[in-house]
Amino acid sequence: MTAKGLSTANKQPEIIAVANQKGGVGKTTTAINLATALAAIKKDVLIIDMDPQGNASTGLGRERNERECSSYEVIMGEASLAEAIVDTIVPGLHLVPSTIDLTGAELELVHQEQRTFRLRRAFRDPVLENYDYVLIDCPPSLNLLTLNTLAASHSVIVPLQCEFFALEGLSLLLQTIETVKTNFNPSLEMGGVILTMYDKRNNLTEQVAIDVRSYLGDVVFDTVIPRNVRVSEAPSHGKPVLLYDLKCSGSQAYLELASELLKRHKAKKAA
Repeated sequence: MTAKGLSTANKQPEIIAVANQKGGVGKTTTAINLATALAAIKKDVLIIDMDPQGNASTGLGRERNERECSSYEVIMGEASLAEAIVDTIVPGLHLVPSTIDLTGAELELVHQEQRTFRLRRAFRDPVLENYDYVLIDCPPSLNLLTLNTLAASHSVIVPLQCEFFALEGLSLLLQTIETVKTNFNPSLEMGGVILTMYDKRNNLTEQVAIDVRSYLGDVVFDTVIPRNVRVSEAPSHGKPVLLYDLKCSGSQAYLELASELLKRHKAKKAA
């Protein structure tokens, strides 16, 4: 692992799962761009792609034929975390890429002991001490890969699209988080819910936002991620939107989200 530009202080990174079992809600987009925004404000960040689709890896410019070692080898115990880490086009942001091999990991692990703690075991690697934040992009389902991620994380951030069925899917995820806390990771916390694809011209969007804030209160971030074509275009260029178009509303929203996240963590440490 090259670790270019990283400080070597012994850090205790905040490990954050970015999760929602529903696809198309902006989960991977949020993982990529929140990680980039944190790196932009001089934090050392590692993003781990735990989705077999590998979209976070592609969105950070890592082509499929360039992924020699991945999260599959890490979770199967065939490679250390340090061996799987690669640089990205974003200074201060490193990546553990995903490959399609990860699809088979669930079946391969099903009869193995401690199968829910494979990622947590990999996190004993001292390479983590190089980072301030570790963001993990979960698959869009509540499977063994997601359980591994939740069992290894300090907190969960849930991207939530402002649509009619949003709260229904969120209730299921909240139940899963409680189950993980009870059985695998008592210290797991809800890090926040971020409203995505927000369109202020749409009355339904506004009503969903009101309902979510009424239901969850301060858990919901003040920042909202607007529906923005530049955010949608950026992955096809292999770039986070902050590199693709820094001035667009989507980029500015992710910078605001990173700032709000830092304030929350600062307040938490001070409490």
